[in-house]
Amino acid sequence: MDVRQPELGDALTGVEMFAALDPEVRQRVIAAAVPRTYRKGQLLFVENDPGESLIVLRRGAVMVFRTAPTGERAVLSVVRPPDTLGEVSLLDGAPRSASAEAIEDCQALALSRQALLDLVHANPRILDAVLRSLGGLIRRLTEQNADHVFLDLPGRVAKTLVRLAGDSTATMITIELNQSQLAEMAGGSRQSVNQAIGSFAGRGWLRTEGRRIVVTDLAALRRRAGMSER
Repeated sequence: MDVRQPELGDALTGVEMFAALDPEVRQRVIAAAVPRTYRKGQLLFVENDPGESLIVLRRGAVMVFRTAPTGERAVLSVVRPPDTLGEVSLLDGAPRSASAEAIEDCQALALSRQALLDLVHANPRILDAVLRSLGGLIRRLTEQNADHVFLDLPGRVAKTLVRLAGDSTATMITIELNQSQLAEMAGGSRQSVNQAIGSFAGRGWLRTEGRRIVVTDLAALRRRAGMSER
């Protein structure tokens, strides 16, 4: 089926950082940005890389993570359109504080640090959006720390699946994530996460299909994670 792809301007309209800008200003942002394509499994950037660009995600999904000296990874978040990556390094000019890997094929726009700073100087309202974005990041990290204190591993696995499901209201939700990646996100061993997934499957909350997880009872997972009903 031939599906019309949205124009770049349409994509930027949904990005909070640029939503308040006039269409002409958004077009200047587009003109200053560089289109990027990332294949599934490709790294967008690595810890300690120069923080030289803001990345606006147009399609796909990106996993943001830190790597321990032992090689173990701790996933901080999964970013989906129309979110952005790289605000922290852009603001302080320091190297990247985390790595980012495409977990689906992705399309993005990269805006250089200097171009963004020029945009902020000319349109101060953008700074408010940047600060809100950073505030959201801090809140997510605070909640993540609290989860490791107050939730057991199955609870963290359930909460991770709920977050990955996003705002979907479908009866069945397919999550393209293998159990190793899920273990990194939930902060547990693969064996323990496999046991939790098996337990949830036994209760009819989900099923596994190869490298995919199909959620069939999102409400039950929300309850197991201690999250409020919608």
